[in-house]
Amino acid sequence: MTSKNISSEAEAVLERIDEEGVDFLRLQFTDILGTVKNVSVPADQAEKAFTEGIYFDGSSIDGFVRIQESDMRLEPDPRTFAVLPWRNNGRVTSARLICDVIDTTTGEPFSGDPRRVLKNAIDRAHEMGYTINAGPEPEFFLFEEDEDGTATTETHDSGGYFDMAPKDLAQDVRSDIVYGLDEMGFEVEASHHEVAEGQHEIDFKYEDALTTADNIATFRVAVRALAAQHDLHATFMPKPIPRINGSGMHTHLSLFTEDGENAFHDADDEFDLSETAKQFLAGILEHAPALTAVCNPTVNSYKRLVPGYEAPVYIAWSDVNRSALIRKPAARVPAASRIELRSPDPSCNPYLALAAMIQAGLDGIENDLDCPDPVRENIYDFDEQKREEYGIETLPANLGEAVDALEADEVVMDALGPHTSKKFLEAKRQEFQDYLVDVSQWEIDRYLETF
Repeated sequence: MTSKNISSEAEAVLERIDEEGVDFLRLQFTDILGTVKNVSVPADQAEKAFTEGIYFDGSSIDGFVRIQESDMRLEPDPRTFAVLPWRNNGRVTSARLICDVIDTTTGEPFSGDPRRVLKNAIDRAHEMGYTINAGPEPEFFLFEEDEDGTATTETHDSGGYFDMAPKDLAQDVRSDIVYGLDEMGFEVEASHHEVAEGQHEIDFKYEDALTTADNIATFRVAVRALAAQHDLHATFMPKPIPRINGSGMHTHLSLFTEDGENAFHDADDEFDLSETAKQFLAGILEHAPALTAVCNPTVNSYKRLVPGYEAPVYIAWSDVNRSALIRKPAARVPAASRIELRSPDPSCNPYLALAAMIQAGLDGIENDLDCPDPVRENIYDFDEQKREEYGIETLPANLGEAVDALEADEVVMDALGPHTSKKFLEAKRQEFQDYLVDVSQWEIDRYLETF
């Protein structure tokens, strides 16, 4: 018998669990670094999960709490129910529910939960009269595994941009991934081979910001699981192979008013961008160095953010070329007017990254920031003097510089909140320090016999 305290949405999920023959529920959340975690419970515990929540030890999760304050509770969001399109051992059917994390000492949402951080940004936008849509373009590599099942950096194919078979050997793999995502409720818009050997992109339809972040987290798990069924390793590492293009996650952003109108569109403007859109864009540009720490959060991210490999490094915007940090894509209809931030990569925590982007843009609106003129020339061809003439600055060159920029930026720090910003800075400073004291194979090869 179903409890009277359960919502109609949760009741619908319980019915689907029975209909789909689900054996286990994976209650999913992410740590501060964006790694997907889950607590697996038998399907017969679903009603308890909805009415009481499921308790777990938060002290074991990166960036959560200390050992003396470890008890936390997962509250599943029934709107995120999806049957996983792969089976454990070919027999067990599992389903996924994304959860909010609750602080058991207060009974309130845990401030360090990345999903809560994004909800705070969304709430601020609502207070200003806006809803946010976001559309990501995540890229990834497919690598062969060795005889022990360990990932290598041997690419699965030698295809290039938009190639087809026989060069693109991964068409069947991508098709299986697309079918799997479709079963989970994704609306996939396109999939294709990317520029580098072994590199691929699958684009799914834009959604509200929270759904998009949920989808990105799920996408990474699904792609890796479905690739593994082909004995391949999928990685969202930004730059796994030197001297070729890295993997990005261009992110499209737009604001809509409460009556459903696109707040970014103005048909009378030269670029079809409203004053609101330009202020939002100016906010992103203003806070771009700090955003980089959140949107490009690994040491490896900065191996992608270098000139010559199609990744943006210059803080500017354009309506006609892709060398700038932000692009204004062509829009066929007013509802499609948006901006595209091209710097994020798929190693980021999608909840924190979107929260930071939103808050930076909203700060531009609140403070009526002036949007600079677009740069219509190829900035990659500019020398330093010409960039100075145009007032174009560059993104941080490494994780250490980015973390410094983040710590100095009150807006982006506030977007993350006191708990998350403190833990994030600690983790990233330690990561960069570990990198600085390490000796790479490149250094061994270059110097060991020379000096």
